[in-house]
Amino acid sequence: MIDRDHPLPVSRQVKLVDISRSSVYYQPRPISDADLRLMRRIDELHLEHPFAGARMLARLLRRESIPVGRRHVRTLMKRMGIEAL
Repeated sequence: MIDRDHPLPVSRQVKLVDISRSSVYYQPRPISDADLRLMRRIDELHLEHPFAGARMLARLLRRESIPVGRRHVRTLMKRMGIEAL
């Protein structure tokens, strides 16, 4: 789509395709080891409590002394493709 080595500047290419220039340079961050452990635990809790949403899962994790906010839990749930029933 966008070729950085093309003679046409990237700024001109993105205007023609109508996307933001920052999206050309975007590099996703790898998932941290801490998030992988947290995702594993969220998955276990989700299997035990399939009706639990992000708020309840965050509360259950905090009871286990895992400091996490509901928004981070929601983000990880979305990344994992799970949701409450």
